Amino acid sequence: MDEIRYTGTWESVRQHQVPLWYEDCKFGIFIHWGPYSVPAFAPHTWELGEVEAKEFFANNPYAEWYYNSLNIGHGPTYEHHVKTYGKDFRYEDFIPMWKAEKWDPVHWAELFKEAGAKYVVLTTKHHDGFCLFPSRYTHFNSVEMGPKRDLTGDLTKAVRDTGIRMGLYYSGLIDWQYANDPICDDPDLFGNASPTFAYADYSYNQMMELVDTYAPSVFWNDIGWPKQSENAMPYFLAHYYNKVKEGVVDDRFNGLYWDFRTKEYQSGKMDRTQKWEMCRGMGLSFGYNANEGDDQLISVPDLVSLLVETVANNGNLLLNIGPRADGTIPAEQERRLKILGEWLRVNGEGIYGTRISDRESQHVENGIVLHYTQKNGNLNVFADGLGEGKNEFVISGFHGALRPFDPSLQAEIRDGEAGLKVKVLNYRKDRYIAGFTTTV
Repeated sequence: MDEIRYTGTWESVRQHQVPLWYEDCKFGIFIHWGPYSVPAFAPHTWELGEVEAKEFFANNPYAEWYYNSLNIGHGPTYEHHVKTYGKDFRYEDFIPMWKAEKWDPVHWAELFKEAGAKYVVLTTKHHDGFCLFPSRYTHFNSVEMGPKRDLTGDLTKAVRDTGIRMGLYYSGLIDWQYANDPICDDPDLFGNASPTFAYADYSYNQMMELVDTYAPSVFWNDIGWPKQSENAMPYFLAHYYNKVKEGVVDDRFNGLYWDFRTKEYQSGKMDRTQKWEMCRGMGLSFGYNANEGDDQLISVPDLVSLLVETVANNGNLLLNIGPRADGTIPAEQERRLKILGEWLRVNGEGIYGTRISDRESQHVENGIVLHYTQKNGNLNVFADGLGEGKNEFVISGFHGALRPFDPSLQAEIRDGEAGLKVKVLNYRKDRYIAGFTTTV
């Protein structure tokens, strides 16, 4: 089949299809790291989508939104800032304090590989406008200020050297160096965003710069695209797809285009009919929040459950890490990544490269939830909610052979009139979700 060469029209770019690698990979690492990692503060309040936007923004749990929380002029972050740093201490004054002096990009990449991640997405510019790459369009970047390193380039090389795909996040619509009226409600996301053609050109030029310099496998735009340059969007997408043959983009392009849909905590929804991605932090924040200790992060059982439920319903999990300002990853975050990697090494056959099954996730007896994937004619079954020791459940309406992915898991399988009866004899909670595979 001839290779498609895209042109800058909607008709052309809408021929693009989600590449197989993105369908297959299932699990990626998101990274939020910037000047906001110095104060590392946000109140531990709610998940996005859990409360009304006005209440959320006034008590924003996202540490990476520190600038805006400060700019609102009241609330927990503002009060903390005035008490800790003083009223005249500007957000930009944190930049010289962000040194990344202990950062080892190779260690990060090796940890991501150990965790079983197949792609990484780094925030190259968040809403504060600070760039983690040497941009020709601004001096407000990590090579000339702060860490004095091309953080994007160094991490891209380390990640690719481990065989993992590298993606880049960019805040396309919001840049508080260009327009910094406080965002207090959802309409403000677009209404108070940079309104000028100058910013539209700047944003467009930097997005092209990222594509041409780093050729990211994922281009993850955030919030939206400047209205003033919407007509340039298909040209950018065509240029990206021509430059990165297996590139993929998210859905934050003013509702005009996407390769995959996104769900963030409770905002958005999973959709079995099309590819989607679940993104969230380990706690309530993406950027490192020193208020979030081990008890405030997602538990390991819940993390494994989230991965399995997401994959079984046609999604990928993009799990965020929030490094400290010095470049170290907190031990409680590393521990979760390593345990998830151990689980995937046992059960990954039923995760990677799979597709959704006709069987939807279902609650069965004894509080057990069954999730299903399929691959190469095999039905994979994941039993969540098992209790220590012996457990029984029925895969209704299914008849066939079945084996656990974990060879140490003892199970008796019997075919009955109602379906396949599974009796697990020696379940341990440190196995988390028990996976099985069967030939259909």
